[in-house]
Amino acid sequence: MSQLDQIIDDFAFLDDWEDRYRYVIELGKALPDLPEDKRTSDNKVQGCASQVWLVTHAGDGADPVLTFEGDSDAHIVRGLVAIVLATYSGKHASEIANLDAIDVFGKIGLVEHLSSQRANGLRSMVKRIRDEARLRVAA
Repeated sequence: MSQLDQIIDDFAFLDDWEDRYRYVIELGKALPDLPEDKRTSDNKVQGCASQVWLVTHAGDGADPVLTFEGDSDAHIVRGLVAIVLATYSGKHASEIANLDAIDVFGKIGLVEHLSSQRANGLRSMVKRIRDEARLRVAA
């Protein structure tokens, strides 16, 4: 079972939104800290109310496997980063370009419970990852 499947299953067991938010925060706490030297303006995601950093690592080939590191200075957002990374990390660029994490967040019923600022930040993160994947496939 993938990390994302595990997250989706866990959400299915949590009925209460308080519990789901706590779970998102727990996911964020489990996310490895991003080293200070990677918290650069180039790695900062624009369009997020809180600070979010995203680092992309690409494998070789015409359709490389991409892995991501991310972090945020806000607890809930850090949890959202963890879910986004679980959605995309370790997949081929072509797969990432065609996969919308917003659909995943919709499936677990999270989107409608996010503030508009957080939802916009989430969309900015997803857009950046997918744009980067498209560039790698095009290269």
